[in-house]
Amino acid sequence: MSHSFDAMKNATPTPFALLGHPVGHSLSPAMHNAAFKALGMNARYDLIDVAPGDVPRTFEGLRAKKYGGVNVTIPHKEAAYRYLAAKHVLSGTARLLQSVNTVVFRPDGSLLGDNTDAPGFLDALREAFRSSPRGKRILLLGCGGAGRALALVCAMQGAESILVADVNLAARRRLLLALRKAAPGLPVAGISLERARTAARDCDLLIQATPVGMHPGDPSLLPPESFRKGQLVFDLIYNPAATPLLSIAKSAGARTSNGLGMLLHQGARAFRLWTGRKPPVPAMRAALEKALKARNK
Repeated sequence: MSHSFDAMKNATPTPFALLGHPVGHSLSPAMHNAAFKALGMNARYDLIDVAPGDVPRTFEGLRAKKYGGVNVTIPHKEAAYRYLAAKHVLSGTARLLQSVNTVVFRPDGSLLGDNTDAPGFLDALREAFRSSPRGKRILLLGCGGAGRALALVCAMQGAESILVADVNLAARRRLLLALRKAAPGLPVAGISLERARTAARDCDLLIQATPVGMHPGDPSLLPPESFRKGQLVFDLIYNPAATPLLSIAKSAGARTSNGLGMLLHQGARAFRLWTGRKPPVPAMRAALEKALKARNK
């Protein structure tokens, strides 16, 4: 890697950042700054609030300021993809997902756009359930950016069938088209949330990718009879650690996991892309857990 992190301890730290809008709630700085510290690297990770439409200008500005890399979160992942597709380099994963969450600023001035959300999700599934999407009947709730990425990676990883549900019918339709293109022959269908309640019971893996469950008083999108023993239920929300949906699923005998593992593993993969170093995953996990605890005091 070009970035000489260790050359000068008193030199200016190599900057990294998360671009989003809003961005203040993110735990990413805690995780990445702990990783730099654990490896004794002269680098720092900040948050940058970027107004919609400002992504291209922001990238150019950060490149001039010698950033090592950035993460991109809601609502900029598609905009980052479009800008990098036109001007720079994209990984195969970013191309498939048409979404970028990690950008490497390379020594030659070019930018590389990648997406570690999908592989980070697979890492989290392996860790939580010792399992993968292969051969599974999958139900996805929420066809926005994150849901879309996970449905597509499940399709590429050999899922048996995929049902997708979302109140936004346009997003649902777009995802179905993308799934049919990415995995012709895979049984996929869009269903209403109403139908999802009964269809869920026959599925092996349920992925909850909507914001419902983040706020106190939010309902569970699925009732207790949607769940059964032996099912895997993965909720992308990590704060609260147990959403109403996860609590109900657990009571019904399903195995559950929240989104903290995915946040950790997408971050670890981004860290490796930027630095070429093996990410200190235990230090990153501890920092995330500590930051969450502090937030919920």
